[in-house]
Amino acid sequence: MSPEGKKLLNIIILGFGFMFMFTAFQTCGNIEQTVLENFHSAEFNGTGYTSLAIIYMVAVIGPQLSMFFSGLLYSGYIAMFIYPYTWTFYTASVLVGIGAAVLWTAQGNVLAINSSDSTIGRNSGIFWALLQFSLFFGNLYVYCAWHGHVHITDKDRQTVFISLTVISLVGCFLFFLIRKPDAESASSEATEALLQGESDIFPPLSICIAYTGLELTFYSGVYGTCIGAMTQFGQDAKSLIGISGICIGVGEILGEGVFGMLNKCNRFGRNPVVLFGLVIHFVAFYLIFLNIASDAPKQETDARAFMQPNLGVALLCSFLLGLGDSCFNTQLLSIIGFMFKDDSAPAFAVFKFIQSIMAAVAFSYSNFLLLHWQLLILVLGGFLGTMTFFVAEWAAESRRRVGLRQHLIGL
Repeated sequence: MSPEGKKLLNIIILGFGFMFMFTAFQTCGNIEQTVLENFHSAEFNGTGYTSLAIIYMVAVIGPQLSMFFSGLLYSGYIAMFIYPYTWTFYTASVLVGIGAAVLWTAQGNVLAINSSDSTIGRNSGIFWALLQFSLFFGNLYVYCAWHGHVHITDKDRQTVFISLTVISLVGCFLFFLIRKPDAESASSEATEALLQGESDIFPPLSICIAYTGLELTFYSGVYGTCIGAMTQFGQDAKSLIGISGICIGVGEILGEGVFGMLNKCNRFGRNPVVLFGLVIHFVAFYLIFLNIASDAPKQETDARAFMQPNLGVALLCSFLLGLGDSCFNTQLLSIIGFMFKDDSAPAFAVFKFIQSIMAAVAFSYSNFLLLHWQLLILVLGGFLGTMTFFVAEWAAESRRRVGLRQHLIGL
């Protein structure tokens, strides 16, 4: 197999490994709060939002473990839901947060060393599209398993989480199939010039990364809970959490296919894609504000917002949340992999550090803030994040041109 073919195969295996593992984990996060609200035990009094806050907070410490063992920690967290206790619940949350630090830093490193300047956009799209298929498969399973169930019984919960644990373990073992790419020649003068002073890219970029942490919390945990809490969507509202997750996944996959894997927007740079993602998110936030009751993140409700609750609009918003998220993530992966190719592990570690901190903050305030305040935070964060991404992209493009000019002069 050619060196380029081996690198592409590594990206595909990486994507499938994450797809299996996060079919389990993202589905778990999407239904976690609802499951715990239906679980009654004197030995358990945890909340899903608090657990998810712990996961993303502890991810900042970054211990030296492998992706495989990090994946086992994810699998252990999922298995804990088969029969949860308060101490195992929060202990597993801490452990999976530690695993997340390693897992996502390693993922960024594998993506960067198996990509070149010309393939980083394509490879980011392939990886992210495969990853987001996890939203489709996992939530489809939850919908089929819980369709028609008003209350989630112990048997319902145990059946789902045993299946998710097995799926997660399959993903862990897939990481062993990734092979080391062939060594490349030393970097050219152009690349060296490109990487000089690269640290000034991260300060403006960090605001955009922070926004992705906030909206990750919203689409992966809060919004599905809101749909499940709306009694006006019918007695089958709990299973609609799965349909919402599928719609998010379809939006993610479509966006990553168009803006990542197909890489159609390179001639115009990354800014138009990020701006499109912001507009899509603003439309979704406005429709959610009109359609979903403000107290839905906290409890079941029969209240209405500013229109008669409409399930079609709610699921459309799920799709738009996924589509907008894909715009931000493909472009962030692309610019970080491009600018920090020779030092990718620390760069992706900082990326995950910032995203995890903000996701933890968002899961914490989700416990007490009403929906309209959460949407306002997302609107402000999205606007600031997009503006600062523009600054980072202009700096990256300027540095690329300087490096190319110096390379041509050297010839």
